[in-house]
Order: sequence, then C-alpha cells, then structure tokens
Amino acid sequence: MSQRKDSEKKLSGRCFLVVVDPTEEMRTALRFACYRARNAGGYVSLLYVLEPADFQHWMTVGELMRDEARAEAEKHLQQLSEKVHELTGKVPVLYVREGSRSEELVKIIEEEPSISILVLAASSGPEGPGPIISNLVNKMAGKIRIPITIVPGDLTNEQLRSLT
Repeated sequence: MSQRKDSEKKLSGRCFLVVVDPTEEMRTALRFACYRARNAGGYVSLLYVLEPADFQHWMTVGELMRDEARAEAEKHLQQLSEKVHELTGKVPVLYVREGSRSEELVKIIEEEPSISILVLAASSGPEGPGPIISNLVNKMAGKIRIPITIVPGDLTNEQLRSLT
C-alpha cells in the first residue's frame, strides 16, 4: 500500500483510469488514455478486477483458482505496464481488486482522489457498447464524481493520435 502511495506522490497531473479486460476495445481505451496523459502531462492508472470464482465446493480448490487468477492478472498488468511506459514515459499506477467490476470501479473512484478521468472504449459489435458502459449509463451515472471519456473501440492509432 505505501509503495503505491509513494509512486503516486511522484506523479502529477491528471490521472486517466482504464479498466483492464480482455477485449480489443480496452486496448483502444488504453492507447487513448496514454496519448492523452502524455499530451496533458498526466499519467495512467490501470484497474484489474478479479471476478469471484463460482467454485465453492472445496475451499482449497477455490483458493487455488483465486491464486491462479491473481497471478494471471499480475502478468497481464505487467505487460500493459510496459506498453503504458513505452507510450507515456511513466510507469502506471496499478490496482487489483476482487468483486464485481462495476462496483469495484465505483469504489476505486471514490477512494482515490487522484483519479480524474475514466477512459472506456465502446464495442462496435452488435452486442452493444459493453457491460461497463451499459451499467454506467443505466445505473451508475450519478455515482461517478469524475468525467467519463468513451471512445469508439475500433479507432486506429492515427485516429487516436489526432483526437488527443
């Protein structure tokens, strides 16, 4: 905990939060946040939420599944951190939470005053913009204290750079 606080003290400017998930849209949101952070003198934070495992029959199996999921999250965050550093010149602040993605998103925004902008990318597929965006629009719009930037998930690097 103190290591995160120490790293945040060294960072200044606007903090662009990106919620990590396995979608291609997330990568678009990440690139947009990186370009905006670099141009605005800010930095990027990444939130990875571990969804609770449904397997409760044997406690040790559930714990093993949880440990494996956390290790996978840390590996994924390390890869994304390298990309953020490459694009911004700064190491991102990392958050790993366990619970419902939407609920943990609201909690982290409430708990961390340094977070100033949430960046999401909308899916362009027939299934809709994505569960977080749908939930934000329908249920959580009044619960978020910061602006939300939603970018189209299929923007190219060139389009992203021209927008930032």
